[in-house]
Amino acid sequence: MTHVMACIDNSQSSLAVCDYAAWASQRLNAPLTLLHVLDEEKYPAAADLSGNIGLGSREHLLEELATLDAQRARLALEQGQHMLEKARERTVISGAAFPELKQRHGHLVESLSDLQEDIRLLVIGRVGEDNSRNAHSRGSQIEAVVRTIHRPILITANSYKKPEKVMLAFDGSSTAYKTIQMFAASSLCKDLPIHLVTVGADSVSNHEALGKAQSMLLSAGFLVQAEIRQGEVESALHDYQTEHGIDLLVMGAYGHSRIRQFLVGSTTTTMLRTATMPVLLLR
Repeated sequence: MTHVMACIDNSQSSLAVCDYAAWASQRLNAPLTLLHVLDEEKYPAAADLSGNIGLGSREHLLEELATLDAQRARLALEQGQHMLEKARERTVISGAAFPELKQRHGHLVESLSDLQEDIRLLVIGRVGEDNSRNAHSRGSQIEAVVRTIHRPILITANSYKKPEKVMLAFDGSSTAYKTIQMFAASSLCKDLPIHLVTVGADSVSNHEALGKAQSMLLSAGFLVQAEIRQGEVESALHDYQTEHGIDLLVMGAYGHSRIRQFLVGSTTTTMLRTATMPVLLLR
């Protein structure tokens, strides 16, 4: 678990992915790897058309179709390599050390799963190549990545803004305390002001839990402002972001509390579609 790994494709998010990955690589003092995965379903390396032989088929036509598919895949791989080289230029200009380039021909989730042991932080765009025409749509594979990859994941905004204020969503659960510990141990957001926010009742138990979490962050050297908000989780967090100019939302990824139910499942799609800031998911 040593590398910041950034997923590069032909979407409008890729420039922001480069910039956030360069930022994270410098903050973590970790090497950067840029990854391009060519979807083998869209670009099969060698199409098997034998099942198409039947009435009206012509073997030479099937062979030509297979050849065309192979050519398309080769050209797409070359284009991907070019994108990786341009991405490397951008990250170096942004201050990152010279990154490693990786290219795979297969499925994104499977490729990331294979590389998981090397990933310290995964950086991926909210809008993927297939959804680049809709700026508010969620990349079709984001939820599968979140469920499969057991590493911190930074899901970027569509344009880069250097994080200067961080909001950490906290629900008082045992898993949330582990998220606080993980966050406190990382250098990613050191020296940035932290807004610790609980969405729930203005109760004694919530105040005690929030105070304990705040003390953990203060002990780690963070400047922390803690607050309880009432209402629906999504709207409460968005309102707080707007009021305080938050640049980065940090949340735990799984569990059964209101916040984590809201994040993973049907409401995950809503959050990633409507959030205007990057979201860091901690496991």
